[in-house]
Amino acid sequence: MLRLIAFVQLLLVVLYLGRIGLVGVFLATLCLMVLYLWVTKRSLDKIHTPLKYEDMPWLYDSVARMANRAKIKTPKVYILEDYIPNAYSFKDSIVLSLGLFEVLQENEILGVVAHEIGHIKNKDTLLFPLISYGRYWMITLSMLTLFSFNLRAILVSLILLLAYEHQRVRFFKKREFMADKAALYVLERPFDLKDALEELSYYEDLRIKVKENVLPGIEPKIERKQKKVFMEMHPPYDERIWKIMVEAAALDLMGKLN
Repeated sequence: MLRLIAFVQLLLVVLYLGRIGLVGVFLATLCLMVLYLWVTKRSLDKIHTPLKYEDMPWLYDSVARMANRAKIKTPKVYILEDYIPNAYSFKDSIVLSLGLFEVLQENEILGVVAHEIGHIKNKDTLLFPLISYGRYWMITLSMLTLFSFNLRAILVSLILLLAYEHQRVRFFKKREFMADKAALYVLERPFDLKDALEELSYYEDLRIKVKENVLPGIEPKIERKQKKVFMEMHPPYDERIWKIMVEAAALDLMGKLN
């Protein structure tokens, strides 16, 4: 659906702006590609420390075992010098904040890691940035239609932009559930992820402000000053926990049937 919406937006710009529209689309695409490559190269900085075996053998070995079960290459793990509980993945790497180790037990940390492995296995580390940058592409094309001075084209473009935003949020939420489900298949104890989410739910008042991240992560939102978000990209903890319990029960039932 997202691709269809973007394609219709592209046709609209070309139809009403012709060659000028094509040039605008090309320049917008080129700029966003350069921005993506620049951001990707700066994904890691001095506050990210690569995890070494001697630092945490239990985590290092567990990541390798879970990656093997997921049939993916063992991800690199980085420790983020941030005492707010957080985790996210990009490319074939996983980032865990120091705050996670302050509030979670070892088995709960593994639950968080399994969720990120689920994102990597499901190719979310590629899809999330692509769709998020697609949002800026859609905004740019909507602005281009203003130069058509055609009210119908402008209104249709705005509707397409809103439709893309709605589908983008739905897509992100769906992928979070899929990552949770994938985690259950690689964990030795499927409820480790549920335990981690229950513990993290107590720390929703820690984040200073809401930061929308284009990288797939573990938390819906953790903030100090609560404020409503027009379209929340992460499903709430309670819903994720409930689905994990249902899925884990189904897996347990199938195991008994076998």
